[in-house]
Amino acid sequence: MAEPAASVLDVRDLKTVFRTRGGEIHAVNDVNFHLKPGELLGVVGESGSGKSVTMMSLLRLLPAPPAEIRSGKVLLNGKDLLAMSDEELRTVRGAKIGFVFQDPMTSLNPVFTLGNQIMEPLIKHLKMSKVQAEARAVELLELVGIPDARRRLYQYPHQFSGGMRQRVMIAIALACDPDVLIADEPTTALDVTIQAQILELVKELRRKLGMAIIWITHDLGVIAGIADRVMVMYGGQIVEHAPVRELFANPQHPYTRALLQTIPRITGPRDTRLKVIEGQPPILNAPLTACPFRARCEYRFDTCDAVNPARRAIDAQPIGQGHDVACHWHAPARQEPAHA
Repeated sequence: MAEPAASVLDVRDLKTVFRTRGGEIHAVNDVNFHLKPGELLGVVGESGSGKSVTMMSLLRLLPAPPAEIRSGKVLLNGKDLLAMSDEELRTVRGAKIGFVFQDPMTSLNPVFTLGNQIMEPLIKHLKMSKVQAEARAVELLELVGIPDARRRLYQYPHQFSGGMRQRVMIAIALACDPDVLIADEPTTALDVTIQAQILELVKELRRKLGMAIIWITHDLGVIAGIADRVMVMYGGQIVEHAPVRELFANPQHPYTRALLQTIPRITGPRDTRLKVIEGQPPILNAPLTACPFRARCEYRFDTCDAVNPARRAIDAQPIGQGHDVACHWHAPARQEPAHA
């Protein structure tokens, strides 16, 4: 799979399994993608599609056991994170790759002040003195829009609202000026108004700092407003990848089409029922030998039950750089088969 030399992050053939009493769960299956400097990559899919497990695998944040990264490479500026020792990887976490976790209510340590939690990576990774780290922590809180930053540096998480805690989590992730920021559904637990504020904050920080961002979400409306490219995941693999405008204008995978149809719209009759995707995501207790979406797909035919489709390009660009899809009914002539 050809990737541009300018990629800051290059993930190749990543596989992650969980060992359980009932057997292995194949949570991530041959995932390939890249991220360019300054780019925002959106990762979408319903719960259980493999979004968070994939991104946590990059930094080996999953508990082992039961998790096991079975194969693959994760190249950060050409260096394979999966081949690093634990000590080497600790110098990458926070310093080169920042991670904003999903729930701001539980991600901060309740017994330490915010200042302690922001200053820790600065002292550890950048070898700052306490005075230098404190000054930098104030700058970071101001950067993410927290007023009276110096006073609030000495407060505890319970003294902050959910939106403010999420801003603090972003400040911690940005502390060491990482090359890549991974945000795992950071607005899910927040109300709509605060969610909009966080999204505007991320846009502004991206303009100011120019870092690459991976934004994980199940909300396609959010992705439409912030992303450059989109990866759609299902069954622990990428089923479609495209520039954001291309994906919304020309979705090729039946799962992507179904996701887009579930977005509420203000146009049309008021009594229009919201579309749902019938069925449930697959139980990944064996390697994928057939299309994972076949049980819920209206275009299913015999080949779908026999072969798991590989991603193929649907434009002139190589896979991973233009628009590609993993689906059997996407023929070169771009014609859909009759319903089975």
